[in-house]
Amino acid sequence: MPQTGGVIVMWGWAELTLSLLAFGVGHAVPVRPPVRAALVRQLGARGFTAAYSLLSVAILGWVIVAAGRAPHVPLWEWTPWRAAVPFVAMAAVCALLAFGAARPNPFSFGGRDDARFDPTRAGIIRWVRHPLLLALAIWALAHVIANGDLAHVAVFGLFAAFAVLGMWIVDRRKRRLMGAAWDDMRARLRAAPRVQRPLSWPGAMLRLGVAVGVYGALLWGHGWFAGVVPVWPW
Repeated sequence: MPQTGGVIVMWGWAELTLSLLAFGVGHAVPVRPPVRAALVRQLGARGFTAAYSLLSVAILGWVIVAAGRAPHVPLWEWTPWRAAVPFVAMAAVCALLAFGAARPNPFSFGGRDDARFDPTRAGIIRWVRHPLLLALAIWALAHVIANGDLAHVAVFGLFAAFAVLGMWIVDRRKRRLMGAAWDDMRARLRAAPRVQRPLSWPGAMLRLGVAVGVYGALLWGHGWFAGVVPVWPW
């Protein structure tokens, strides 16, 4: 039995390591210019985005499952306020995803119809250049606080670092590609009013509904895909 237990422990850490390596390779290799160009020729631009997104979600799911299977090494004691953090943080995450995805945003990835971007009517981009990466960072940090064991702190800490570093990398790449237009658009964005009426109230309500729906779906499905049923601690 001790030998069997030792094998299980070793495999738990090995699976987590392999999943993290897959996460790094799966995000770095497909976006390399030669690889991306070849994939876009085969799949088309939208096909590449869809395939890359599916791959990212699949590997992310593996990482989360592997973290749950890894040996439990507590780093701090459980307290109710730590468990409550994701309930609040995930509301912000869902709002960032719903209002930041699939809208014109030449400053970051995940945008659509970037040529239609108007710095004077930028919506959430007036406040956050990288809403999707910020959502990833908040999600990761909230789960670092809530979990408190070595495997989850390592995994979610890496995700948070990945998101913050990603903002810097995307900024540098976009600034290089856009040239003077990047500085000009940033200046116009900063000069725009911080609070504006939505361009479309029905569109804003639809995005708000998506945010609420995603939040509810995450609460409902968390026990299935993460193995932990979220329960309000008080």
